[in-house]
Parts: sequence; structure tokens; C-alpha cells
Amino acid sequence: MDYKVTVHTTSVTNATNAITFTDVFIKLVGTEGESDRTRLLNPRGTTSFHSGAVSVNFTVSYHTSLGKLFLIEVDQQDTPDNPEHAWFPARVEVKSPDGETYHFPIHRRIIDSEVQCFRERTALKFSEETQSVCLFHRVKEKNHRMDDYRWEVYADGIPQCMKVLDTGSLPSEVQFSWTRDIEFKLTAAASLIELKLEGLANCKKTWKNLDALDNVFWDRHIPDYVQQNWKEDEFFAYQFLNGVNPMVIRRCTVLPENFPVTDDMLSLCEGSLADEMQRGNIFLSDYKNLDGLDSNVINGKKQYLMAPLVLLHKTPEDKLMPVAIQLKQTPADDNPVFFPDDEYDWLMAKIFVRSADYNEHQLNFHLLRTHLLAEVFSVSLLRNVPMVHPLYKLLIPHTRYTLQINFLARKNLISKDGVFNQIAAAGGNALIPLLQRSMSSLTYSSLCIKEDIAERGLESVPNFYYRDDGVRLWDIIYRFVHGVISHFYNNDAEVQEDCELQRWILDIFEHGFLSQAETGIPYRFLTVAELIKFVTMVIFTCSAQHSAVNNGQYDYSAWMPNAPSSLQLPPPTTKGTTNEATMLKTLPDINTTVNGMATLWLLSKHYYDFVQLGRYPEEHFSEETPRRLIREFQGELEQLSKDVRKRNKNMGMPYKYLDPTEFENSVGI
Repeated sequence: MDYKVTVHTTSVTNATNAITFTDVFIKLVGTEGESDRTRLLNPRGTTSFHSGAVSVNFTVSYHTSLGKLFLIEVDQQDTPDNPEHAWFPARVEVKSPDGETYHFPIHRRIIDSEVQCFRERTALKFSEETQSVCLFHRVKEKNHRMDDYRWEVYADGIPQCMKVLDTGSLPSEVQFSWTRDIEFKLTAAASLIELKLEGLANCKKTWKNLDALDNVFWDRHIPDYVQQNWKEDEFFAYQFLNGVNPMVIRRCTVLPENFPVTDDMLSLCEGSLADEMQRGNIFLSDYKNLDGLDSNVINGKKQYLMAPLVLLHKTPEDKLMPVAIQLKQTPADDNPVFFPDDEYDWLMAKIFVRSADYNEHQLNFHLLRTHLLAEVFSVSLLRNVPMVHPLYKLLIPHTRYTLQINFLARKNLISKDGVFNQIAAAGGNALIPLLQRSMSSLTYSSLCIKEDIAERGLESVPNFYYRDDGVRLWDIIYRFVHGVISHFYNNDAEVQEDCELQRWILDIFEHGFLSQAETGIPYRFLTVAELIKFVTMVIFTCSAQHSAVNNGQYDYSAWMPNAPSSLQLPPPTTKGTTNEATMLKTLPDINTTVNGMATLWLLSKHYYDFVQLGRYPEEHFSEETPRRLIREFQGELEQLSKDVRKRNKNMGMPYKYLDPTEFENSVGI
């Protein structure tokens, strides 16, 4: 009985390393027996396994039928422990004598001589296993993964992370591809050169005037719209809805007691402040999370980070406009409320707000709510859910590169000597306390965009593209997840009895949300509906939400006065004391500016092996229903992209951050 074996080796573009010069062996395991361990011989010799090769005409013979195949064992011998000689098989296909073809996904680098076991592509829950050998390998795989993926406390009071010494010690299946690794390293080293700013990286002087700033940045791909409109009130307000941080603003129905704004201070064209609040036309952005933090020291100078309150008004023309700013939380004589007719003081107040927003955005809504949570979802999946499980097949594309990019973030961005501590007011002693404070507002509902928008009272705000595109994306992802999950779980009892699924969510509850029941995060799934909603949230967070708070960073922050990472003088305590000279002394130094700019350039780039939302080059499902659902998912995403691009054509600052063609399946940058 001859079994025809086809081995697909991953292309060098996508593989960590994808070449082997050694002997490859395979064993086929079926319901009626298992073959001998067989060397794969081919006229092309070792080139059969070079990157991108489809190696055909391998034959494994056995004296009788093996029955239905469900497992293969693969190993390579005499492989030097050298990444240049590793092998990265994508999948193995086996055609049986009766004409049936079996698919075995691998998608990982093999660097040693240990025997690796891979299951046939059909998705199976634990309760559906019928072969004792499959149960044995299932438990063995889980135990191995529990050793590979261990939790570690990075800092008390924030989500835990994966324990890893360096990127080389990450399991091969989660490392950057060869292409991504090289490109990322080159980009990190070359960002300042690419932007032609390398000569300024160590200059600790202040900016002499805005013309000097303009002359330095004129050919550095700065969006003209931001540079030309950063002083305008309308653009200032627009960013609360459609900038890189649309997460703070909420409808205001009762003015906070610590924000003593009265009708005689304002110039509202329609009625009193109370009337406008009742009509739903008043909004508030409150940065109380930043209050009292020990701000950073940069270039030997103490930095200043305010905790402002911003009052905004929706005009009869449906424009959102700022009407009052208080820069500190406690009212006092030296903490005035600034208004649009305060001229330069008003501009300075807006600059302090934009700096506060930069710091709140980076640590709370970007790092904590996308990167750190995506790592929790990924580590728990890899620890608890085997490759053959339908949940693994559904979610593994949405974990791509997350563990490596987060390790690099901890090493190069938020470490003691990291970039964030060199450029941001919330770096240094403020970084961990701000993350810990942010955990207090991290709830399940705040991660579900429709609930978050409703809780913030923003359902009917006009020109809110983050909401419009995000809610539509949530619904598209939800329909896809609903179809896939419902295919594998027929009733609530099957969810409750799935021990691997339940362990996944318990690990997330304990290590990600620190067993805090008040977050609303479940620690156990009781219904199919609960599972569908949670998986939808995971995919949305790892793809769309990360794009919303990441991909526009360079667009909005490259022109530094629009989003200064830090400020070097305290805010005005009395009105009429500021001017352009004061502003320039307050803005960050030249080296702080250009290093921050280079970092944002790095984090906003598209990489060569970019895989957009809904594209799954690694085929994990063999069943027709999930494969059909993937095609339908892709079709809905394509239509959304067309609609977004059509809307954006006539916009001065197009909102493209939730266009599905513009962002990846996972937190990979």
C-alpha cells in the first residue's frame, strides 16, 4: 500500500528559517496501524526541502492499509544547532491508496532531531477524541506547551507576560519571520537616517522658532493637514473623535464639581450650559488618570504632565468645538479655566492637553489595552489549547508576532533605558503607576466597542468615523465568529464540558485581569453566546482596535507641537503671561523630538510580510463550513474597505485606520 507524501516548505519570506541540508523522516499513524519510520527520498536530494519548495513523489509503503490517518511523526537527523540549517515545513499532504488526501498543518521551525507529532487538519475537541494515541499526544503537547509558555510578573498590578530571556529563546512558532526580523532591525537602526534626522539625535537644545521646526521636518513625510491645522480649534476637537486616541471623550450630562465653568464664562450660541447638556451637546475629556504622577526627568530637566479637563460643545452645524480647558484637577487661583478668547494662553492650554493625551494614549489605550492584553490572550491559547482544537485554528492567526514584539517593547521601549523613558513625561517613575491606575478602568464592556460607545454616550455624535467603522467591523467579525463557533459547539453543555476552552478563559482571568471579578471578564464560559462574544472581542482587540490606536501615530504626532511627548515648563498660572517664546521653551528639546519621531515612524510602517485582517495564508481548517465562512468574512471586509475609501476621498484628513486592508490580523508591530 503506497502513500504519496507531499511536503510544503515555507517560503523564506515568511519563515524564520526555511532550509535544511539533512535527512527528513516521517511515520504515518492511522486507525488501523502505523507505518515504519521512513526516510523521504527524492531525486532532487536535500533541495526538496529548500524554502518555498513543494516536494512531491515521496512514497511511504506499508503491507496493509493504515485506515484513516490522524497523525504523522516527523523528524530530521544530524541537524546542527544552527538557525541557518533549520527547516520550516508549512504542511504535509498524504494521498492514501484509496484516493483520500489528508492534510497536516505544521507551520513551525524544526531545529533539532526530536520527533515532532502533528495532527490531521480536522478540528477536534477533547471530548471528540476516539484514539488513545491521539489523547496521549494531546496531553503530551499540552505539557510541552506549559513548559514553553510560562507566565511572569513584569510589575505588580498589571497583566502578566510570557517569561522569556531573549527573542532567540522564544519558541520558533511565534518568532518573527526571517523577513520581518531583518526588516525590523534595519528599520530600527535606519529610522533616523531614513528621516534624515540622525545629526539631531543628540542635540539637547530647545527649538528657536517654529520655522526651524518646519525646516527640519519639511521633507520628512509630515502630513500637511496636521501641520497647517494644529492650532485650529476644530481640528483640536476632531482628534478626540478620529485621532489616534478616540477613547477618552464622553457625553457630559453633569459638570464635574472640580470643573467650575458657568454660563457667564462661555459663549454658547444655543441656550445655557444646562440646556445644552440636556440636549446632549456637551462633551468632556477628563485626564484624571494622570493626576499627581511623578513626571519624568529628560536631559537633566524636570518635565511637566498635567491632568486636564476639556469641555467641548457640538454646534448647530454639527461641529465639535472646545469651549473650556482646566489643566489641573483641583480648582485654585493658580489653576485658571482657559477659554478660546484667551489667545496665546488658549493655545498653550491646548498644547498641554495634547501632551496629556499623548501619554495617556501610549500607556493606557495602546500598550495596556492592545499589546498587553493581546499577549495574555496569546500565551493562554498556546498554553492550554492544542493545535487540533477549533479555537486554536480560529485564533492562532491573530497571535502572529505578538510575543516577540511585546518582548522587544519591554526591552527597548518601556525599560529603564528604553525610548519611552527618554522622550515621554509619563516615563521614569510615572510609567508603572500610570499602568496600574489604568487597570482600574479596564473592564470587559470597555473592550467591546458597541458597549463602550453606549457607555460614553456617543451613539449619535456626527462625523465619528472610529465609531462608524469600528461598530461595522465588530459586527462583521461577530458574524464570522458566530458561524465558526456554532459549527463546532451545538449547545451550551458542549461549551461547559470543554476543559481546554475553560482553562483558556480561566488563565486569562487570573493572569490578565488578575482575578478581578469587577472587570466583568468571565472566568468560565456557560453558554455558546458568551464564547462567541468573547472571541469576537479578542479578534477585534488584536486587529482593529490595535490599528485604531497605533497606525495613525506618525500621521498625528510627527508634527510635534500637535502631540508633544513631554513639556519642559509648567503651565501658566495666570492669564496673559505666555507668548511664542514661552511656547518654544516649553516644547521638548530637539533630541527628544527627533527620537520620538523616529520611533513613531518605526511603529507606523507596513512590513513586507504584512497579512491583513481576514487573510489566512496558513490554512488550519479542512471543514467546508469554516472555509466558506472565511470567504464570506473576506467578502464583507472587502466591501467595508471600498466604502471607507469612497468616504475618505473628499476628506482633508482621511480616516483610514479601520480600513481592513490597512491593518494586520494581529498585534505584530
